Amino acid sequence: MLEMELYKRWVSQDLEDSDLKEELAAITDDVESIKDRFYKDLEFGTAGLRGVIGAGTNRMNIYVIRRATQGFADYINAKYDHGTVAIGYDSRIKSDVFAKETACVLAANGIKAYIYKELMPVPCLSFAVRHLKCSAGVMVTASHNPAKYNGYKVYGDDGCQITLEGANQVLENIGKVDIFDGVKLMAYEEAKSAGMIEVISDDVLEAFLDAIQKQSINKDVVKEAGLKVVYTPLNGAGNKPVRAILERIGIQNVVVVPEQEKPDGTFPTCPFPNPEIAEALDLGLKLCKREKADLLLATDPDCDRVGIAVPNHDGEYVLITGNEVGAMLMEYICSQRIAKGIMPKDPVAVSTIVSTAIAQKIAEHYGVEFRQVLTGFKFIGEQIYGLEELGHPERYIFGFEESYGYLIGTHARDKDAVVASMMICEMAAYLRSKGITVLEYLDEIYKTYGFYYHTQQSFTCEGAAGMERMNEIMANLQQNVPTQIGGLKVLRVDNYITGESTDMLTGNREKLTLPNSAVLFYHLEDEASVCIRPSGTEPKIKAYYTTVKDVREDAYALDRVLKEDLTRILGF
Repeated sequence: MLEMELYKRWVSQDLEDSDLKEELAAITDDVESIKDRFYKDLEFGTAGLRGVIGAGTNRMNIYVIRRATQGFADYINAKYDHGTVAIGYDSRIKSDVFAKETACVLAANGIKAYIYKELMPVPCLSFAVRHLKCSAGVMVTASHNPAKYNGYKVYGDDGCQITLEGANQVLENIGKVDIFDGVKLMAYEEAKSAGMIEVISDDVLEAFLDAIQKQSINKDVVKEAGLKVVYTPLNGAGNKPVRAILERIGIQNVVVVPEQEKPDGTFPTCPFPNPEIAEALDLGLKLCKREKADLLLATDPDCDRVGIAVPNHDGEYVLITGNEVGAMLMEYICSQRIAKGIMPKDPVAVSTIVSTAIAQKIAEHYGVEFRQVLTGFKFIGEQIYGLEELGHPERYIFGFEESYGYLIGTHARDKDAVVASMMICEMAAYLRSKGITVLEYLDEIYKTYGFYYHTQQSFTCEGAAGMERMNEIMANLQQNVPTQIGGLKVLRVDNYITGESTDMLTGNREKLTLPNSAVLFYHLEDEASVCIRPSGTEPKIKAYYTTVKDVREDAYALDRVLKEDLTRILGF
């Protein structure tokens, strides 16, 4: 059906959402706006749905949510006799509405829905799936995207995001559902009265916090350290759980950024509510200076990522990257578990192919098996599940990705900013007890293992034309393989699209062990590397750079050269 025909069909419906009616009326004569909203269905994949809130098949709205949930319900009913689903949501615009719509469709399909009574972090949803022994889970969130976005993440019964096979089956089911006439729906209060929707009790959150607290290694050190922490939930879901866990471990002095404390999906003080972006932390950093805080913690809207800043010797606050926090937590967890005699037999740590290579060196130093997976925390969750299937989930000690996502423990199967906030504070308190600052600890790690510098660059490709351009760029890179980047020879290319690794010097090819994915990884001279992949959640191509040098300034300089040359190669 052509875009205009779809548009007319939507206009002819008695839409329940007045916002959608007004939006459709406003674009009557705007062909491009109509095309952008209707040229495709919002894609459903392993990350579920994510898109701009609004009217149309290529937008997030109650009709797209209902259709997706009907497809998901058909998938669940084909697998389970009496399926159940846990549902969570964050502070984003219409998140609570979308969560309730999800529950109503599931209930109408004979699937009991357990729904949180208020916004909750992603890891709380992942935990609830397993704690309540559910068949699946749904989290309404767009993570760290700008305010105009929302999303719909789907989880399996293991608490991990859905597999590719499962996502494809759900997608096939969705394709069979008419967006207006093909969805079963039950009124929310009717479904509650019938016992098909149940509000998740506070006991589940307490059990979640109990599970996190068990991950503490040096249990008493925090109470004695007297840390002063500035915390910002960035108007998201972290406010209550993060403050609760910090209080439990004995941090009495927590100052919350007032402008960013309450849930607000418009994110009025930070257009990009992402702790990776310095501007989002501006208010927190200013408050740190006024309060002379020891640590800044910043969690994103769905509280699965956490960023930190600490003071240097001059009293200026320094942002720590996700890779650096990952390296420090790896060092701290490994060294302290061994020191306390609580390191499991055959321990396993997991990270992604785009995260810092220093993690492997740390793991080797402590005799920890280090596993690398594709980008996306679901792949780290799958490693935990695999260990659980073998009967030894305790072997998993830590997993992280460079984009500020960390998981200590197996209580969740997604990244968890609540447990990460606890462990970061514990690490800082332990270091204080030894007379070491966080920055000094990081320097010690670099002196021991080498200076690894990692940066990221995004190339934005908006709209239908942007998606086309992204596909063309990835195709061109495969047809015209760069022989050098930034003056450094390309030694090997790992093409995860084809599943082959090519030695550029000999021409020899080997099969890659990881699943196929839209990723091109270039191994360069001098331990440098460049990795390129389209974002799975945003209209961007992402590039990840690694430079390894003895002198920091040399690593910085090489990083600039790599970025300039890759920008040229990609045609931006």
